[in-house]
Amino acid sequence: MNMRVDVKWHEAVHFSASADSGHSIEIDGPPDLGGVNAGTRPMELMLMSIGGCAATDVVHILTKGRVNVKSCNVLVDAQRSTEEPQVFTAIHLKFSVAGDGLTERNLARAIELSAEKYCSASILMQRAGVDVTHEFELITS
Repeated sequence: MNMRVDVKWHEAVHFSASADSGHSIEIDGPPDLGGVNAGTRPMELMLMSIGGCAATDVVHILTKGRVNVKSCNVLVDAQRSTEEPQVFTAIHLKFSVAGDGLTERNLARAIELSAEKYCSASILMQRAGVDVTHEFELITS
């Protein structure tokens, strides 16, 4: 399966990226590199990708298991190396999920399946040696 994105430079460290899906996003670097806050930072995009990938998996798995998901939020916290390259050293995902028929057991299982089998973005980080951890909060009315 092939994927492609097109990243175009505008000025300084401001770029726009468009994907085969037809969606686009603005990217900008930090001020010390000439950025002017015209877009999301590249490393932030990586965390957004991991959170979005994991959330997609969890909602899909729960829905397939006949849970009526009402909400799913993922807070992604990361630590980066202080030395160049400033790679991620640890990433923590905290899921807050509500739904009819949702139990701690099926939520934990959905997160486990995402982390170990389905979330390509998270698994890629784990294979690169990043400590990726998870926790969850089951939201009840």
